[in-house]
Amino acid sequence: MSAKPVRRVAVVPLIFVLIGFTILCGLGVWQVQRLQWKTHLLSRIAALQTAPPEPLNVVLNRIGDRGAVDFTHVVASCPTLEETPTARVYAVTDAGVGDRIVTACPLDVGPYRTILVDRGFLAQEDAARLKPSSALVEGPIVGVLRKATPPNGLTPKHEPGGEWFSRDIKGLAAELHAEAPAPVFLFLESPRPQGFGPTPAPVPVDIPNNHLGYILTWFGLAAALIGVYIATLLRRRKA
Repeated sequence: MSAKPVRRVAVVPLIFVLIGFTILCGLGVWQVQRLQWKTHLLSRIAALQTAPPEPLNVVLNRIGDRGAVDFTHVVASCPTLEETPTARVYAVTDAGVGDRIVTACPLDVGPYRTILVDRGFLAQEDAARLKPSSALVEGPIVGVLRKATPPNGLTPKHEPGGEWFSRDIKGLAAELHAEAPAPVFLFLESPRPQGFGPTPAPVPVDIPNNHLGYILTWFGLAAALIGVYIATLLRRRKA
């Protein structure tokens, strides 16, 4: 009677396991560094947004001088805020579908002639009711500077007279006849409209911080790889 053949368990060479383990651990370390960077960035943004507002012309003078102005809290004068023509940028918020109302404010000093001001959100069914007001805004306006988000390949094209689907500063400035616009938006915080109008609501900071999950994933895969390799060795010894 012939002996029962011994079943061999294939084992991946140790060198390949070590290479895979090193790569996975390297990705985990990289995500740790990314987590530290992202945490610092979000802390800086929160500090900028809640800091006392700086004069707008002073901040705009820092553009191009290695000084990032994105998320900076600013104060400015714009008495014609509710009087000038507006453009609509499509938006979806917790309040529903609507538009961000954008207008242009003239600048008296500094390197730019105008700045585009996002006055806030207005529900889509209320957009037709918005009319220019003859009332001047007394006192300063306060808001946060934000850079424009470039459109991607899926962004619908703008039709003349209709909504915008991207924050195209040059295009919006041309529609609003705004000369030499600053390369950032001013998202209004105050004052609220004197009558009917959009609700000032700066756009939330859309910077996800998922790196902790990535860290656990990469290091978990590295540990699983070693665990599978050890289990395979034990099975081979038993075989």
